[in-house]
Amino acid sequence: MREYAVIFEKTSTGWSAYVPDLPGLGVAGSTYEATEQLIREGITFHIEGLQADGEPIPEPTTRVARMPISA
Repeated sequence: MREYAVIFEKTSTGWSAYVPDLPGLGVAGSTYEATEQLIREGITFHIEGLQADGEPIPEPTTRVARMPISA
């Protein structure tokens, strides 16, 4: 099982999400929950497409960290 970093960003109309280790995969939804479901489905679909095309599946390498900063 692989674990990919997913970046969620608030937009003016809802949320968007993308996976840095899976170029070309991005989704948008009206709520965080809808966007989370779309990106889960998107990851599966993207990987299935890579497999069908005989392409290698990228290893997850992106790391995400939250850093508290006094501002």
